[in-house]
Amino acid sequence: MTLFLLVFWPLVLIAAVFYVWLHARILRKAGYSRLWSLVMILPPANIVMIWVFAFADWPALNRQKEISDIFD
Repeated sequence: MTLFLLVFWPLVLIAAVFYVWLHARILRKAGYSRLWSLVMILPPANIVMIWVFAFADWPALNRQKEISDIFD
């Protein structure tokens, strides 16, 4: 049992850090603050936030559209 806990919890911690890092990269590319990725650790909030970010207008896309409108 102790060996299981010694192996299991470091793997969970590594997976959680990777999960937050991955979401931080996605949110940065979308134009949001990378701090929003910390919300992904909270179990009920992570499901809600994935839906919010999926259907919200991304600031990075709005900036690209503004830039393309200037040069058109």
